Amino acid sequence: MADGQEDNPMEADTRGNKPPQMGLKLVHLDLKGAPPKLSYLAEIFPLFAHLGANGILLEYEDMFPYEGKLQVLRSPNAYSLSDIRDIITLAKVHNFEVIPLVQTFGHMEFVLKHEAFSHLREMKAFPNSLNPHKKMSMELVQSMIDQIMAVHKDLKWVHIGSDEVYYLGEGEESKQLIEQSLTDVDCLFLSHVKAVASYVITTHPSVKPIMWDDMLRNIPKDKLKESMLDQLVEPMIWDYNADLDVNKIMSQIENYQSAGFSQIWFASAFKGATGAAQSLTSINYHFANHLQWLKVAEALPRVSIQLQGIALTGWQRYDHFSVLCELLPVGIPSLAVSLQTLRNGMFSDKEEDFVKQSLGFKALRMNSLSIEDAGNFPGSDIFHRVTQVINYLKESVDKLLEENIYIKGWFSTYHRKKKFVHPIIICHFEGEVRGVHANWKVAVSELRTALERIYYPDTVEEWLEEHVNPALTRLQQFVQDMDEILTSENLK
Repeated sequence: MADGQEDNPMEADTRGNKPPQMGLKLVHLDLKGAPPKLSYLAEIFPLFAHLGANGILLEYEDMFPYEGKLQVLRSPNAYSLSDIRDIITLAKVHNFEVIPLVQTFGHMEFVLKHEAFSHLREMKAFPNSLNPHKKMSMELVQSMIDQIMAVHKDLKWVHIGSDEVYYLGEGEESKQLIEQSLTDVDCLFLSHVKAVASYVITTHPSVKPIMWDDMLRNIPKDKLKESMLDQLVEPMIWDYNADLDVNKIMSQIENYQSAGFSQIWFASAFKGATGAAQSLTSINYHFANHLQWLKVAEALPRVSIQLQGIALTGWQRYDHFSVLCELLPVGIPSLAVSLQTLRNGMFSDKEEDFVKQSLGFKALRMNSLSIEDAGNFPGSDIFHRVTQVINYLKESVDKLLEENIYIKGWFSTYHRKKKFVHPIIICHFEGEVRGVHANWKVAVSELRTALERIYYPDTVEEWLEEHVNPALTRLQQFVQDMDEILTSENLK
């Protein structure tokens, strides 16, 4: 690597051999947080294609323009039907397979938080999961699916979510049935997923449902086989860890094969998997995750199961109520490295040069993000300013206000509150304070402009509130206190 030995990534074991076939390479767009404007998607789709993607996993959540009784689900900035058609057209231009994702069991917060649907919760107090016993629950899911399928023509797959169905079995109706030994949590899960998948196949025979696999992992394979779920869905096996256990994944794949499944998907992560409040993307971490998935793909021929593709997930929130994690432009370098690694089965000097040329970098730092080299790609100004703010804003303000001996000794919070300050003291730090304040005002103004070009106002407000305002407001208050004291002294 350009930065020296410590940044040299390991290469996959496929050097010199044909890379394993990974099928479709889907870029996951998680729209439940920081949904981009269509103008940005038009800029970024060509880059996705250039880097090696050939599909989009489109997780709408509240950005879909639901109608009728479901209209309450819409975000204030929800795309219009015309917008959705434009996204589909844009995808077709780049020969992308488009797979919409609609949650149908767990992660239903964006639906169940509304009073109109709160009676469909598995647990009254928690809006996480849908109650599988109520007729209206299935009617709700069917209506969501119908509206999404109505605008997405010529689909081959639809993703029905179904991951992390928290508190399943803990609702009153579920507990009663379980206590009477009439069912168990596995049966509750399988029954609802089968009903959803059957509805998709019945109403759209050419479309195959995909589902997240985590709720299947601990179901005994005999029970899974008896359910005949393999006739209805294709599981998407997800693991975002840098040290993904290849043998464990292969064991799970063998279990799925024994249960009758003949097609599977993988899901890696290029961002949004290292912390709910993570702001900068570790390229090396996600690169390591993709190397492990290549190893799984290499081992796959030993089982009779077909890999349909891999979704490179880019989570924007851990759930509907969590803070934003890394913004999409911040994760683009990681996505580029990940896609090139999957495409070529390695990440050598050749792949590194390709990524640098594609993103306009002079150097590619795998272990750290630098503000000296911002690159030149759609959103690179956000990548640059976000990196600057996260790395230096709080640090520079803390150092200025907490380590300067004159501020600590003669201009403390108490001194400022009581206006008990010798004006000569301010001379020792006024220039530095004003310089730091002026520099950050310019940087934040440029960041705001960059964010507003790509994102809607609520995203801009949220990101600045979380990452800029705490430190900048503290600095601004300090400058205000300083000005008030200087003004009062000049008036004497």
